[in-house]
Amino acid sequence: MRSRSALDNEIPDTETPTPARFAPKTESTPGVAERNRLRRRQLSHDIHHELGTIMLLASLLSTAPDAGEESRKRARQILGEARWLDQLQRAYEEHVPDVDDHDEPATTQPIRLDLMAQEVVDAMRLCTVTEISLTSSEAWALADRLAVWRALRNVLDNALRAAGANGRVEVRVFGHEGWSVAEVDDNGPGFGAIEPGLASLGLRIVQDVATAWAGQLEYRRSSLGGCCVRLRLPAVPPGPSGSR
Repeated sequence: MRSRSALDNEIPDTETPTPARFAPKTESTPGVAERNRLRRRQLSHDIHHELGTIMLLASLLSTAPDAGEESRKRARQILGEARWLDQLQRAYEEHVPDVDDHDEPATTQPIRLDLMAQEVVDAMRLCTVTEISLTSSEAWALADRLAVWRALRNVLDNALRAAGANGRVEVRVFGHEGWSVAEVDDNGPGFGAIEPGLASLGLRIVQDVATAWAGQLEYRRSSLGGCCVRLRLPAVPPGPSGSR
């Protein structure tokens, strides 16, 4: 990561940057086995988040007054199946042995960071009462599509948790001086007032994505009063027609 002074000259702050409480600790480079164990833990974290989202949406639909009885019945069935899938995933994590002898290759492709952010925001708006706004312009990056999607989901999920039901989250995606930038602000209490846990693991996932694709992850005080998390990836020319 670049020095704070260099970063601040590129995009002005409204306040002096605040160190992130959950910034990953500096450690020696892990071996393949340790990296794979961490990757599995991170993937499990994201799988459970996705299952939670599916169960919440199904629960809302199962009692929606504007849905027919058959639709509500199917929604209840989806909810039940998702709960079973969650239990199966947890059992898999407990009983399947680790395979630690090789790294899995990532798939690199040009991606539209702004369209991916729109997809993530659209999904999260359906399962929260927290106000989410999105401002974006076309921004391309060269990375693994799934990895960046996971990073955006984790940043937004942490912001929503911090802001709370009556809070506000602002998402911005734009290009700036050779970078494609995704920035998430919330009006929560800030890193120093949140207990570590899922948030710290989620942000470790985002940090790993930034590191893997020559990007940067920045934490600072938000102009909304909470936290601002900014993911920067090297910008690339637009990809082929149909890329997202």
